[in-house]
Amino acid sequence: MDELLDALMEKIEDGTYPPGSQLPSGRALADAYDVSQSTISRAVARLRKQGVLVGRPGRGVFVAESSRR
Repeated sequence: MDELLDALMEKIEDGTYPPGSQLPSGRALADAYDVSQSTISRAVARLRKQGVLVGRPGRGVFVAESSRR
């Protein structure tokens, strides 16, 4: 899962997923990274706990506005 976290952080930091943008669905991420949706869920949960991502009920998961380092 560390490789997945690194890959997601790289995309956030390089502007592929800029602050305020919505992440692709869990299914799309699982397909893109060839991992299970539960692995995606755990990675997203970890990044939410770190404040990198925020969940918006009924809308999805977004990059936090202050996630740029």
